[in-house]
Amino acid sequence: MQFTDRLFTKVAPVWQSYLEHPFVKGIGDGTLAHDKFIHYMKQDYIYLIEYARVFALGAAKANDLKTMTLFANLLHGTMNFEMDLHRDYAKQFGITPEELEATEPSATMTSYTSYMLSQAQLGGVENTIAAVLACAWSYNWIGTALAKIPNTTSHEFYGNWVRMYASEEFSALANDTIAMMNDVARDLPEHKLQQLETIFITTCYYEYMFWEMAETKAMWPLPALAHH
Repeated sequence: MQFTDRLFTKVAPVWQSYLEHPFVKGIGDGTLAHDKFIHYMKQDYIYLIEYARVFALGAAKANDLKTMTLFANLLHGTMNFEMDLHRDYAKQFGITPEELEATEPSATMTSYTSYMLSQAQLGGVENTIAAVLACAWSYNWIGTALAKIPNTTSHEFYGNWVRMYASEEFSALANDTIAMMNDVARDLPEHKLQQLETIFITTCYYEYMFWEMAETKAMWPLPALAHH
């Protein structure tokens, strides 16, 4: 059994809850309110900027050229392929790339990306892979699941989202990340594998919190202070 099979067994109930989440279901059946999607898209855009930083850390920590190249590809894929999707959606709502970038981060976004960055900094390349794995893998998993539902990929608005995360290109990025995790896990002792498992499970919880934040349009549990 591969290490990622063990991880998947652990988080299967959490991942199932993504598909049952009203926000994800709303993308699947096309009923999601646009204001919720705008909130999600803006938070996800600034999330991806931090996510890309974690890939850059992975490239810096890589022990070999193959791993360095994979992280560079993931960085490139995120900053172009994935962020382009958000920029395209923003354009439909008259939101400029500059406005997207100036999004105020929510509590969940700040907490999730801070956790990923800290775990990536604390250990070797294996920590960095564990920190980024849930996002790429679960989005591909969700995209693939939604794409099997009739008419989701042809929905005039959310079809683009489903098509991208279920696409061959995005599947390749997710599979590269899964393969990297299995490669690095092969030579690690059990106590280290348990640490990586904890990082992965924690990021899976954060993924759920991100869907929840999107659904409720949450920012911080206190009213915002005006910027002077």
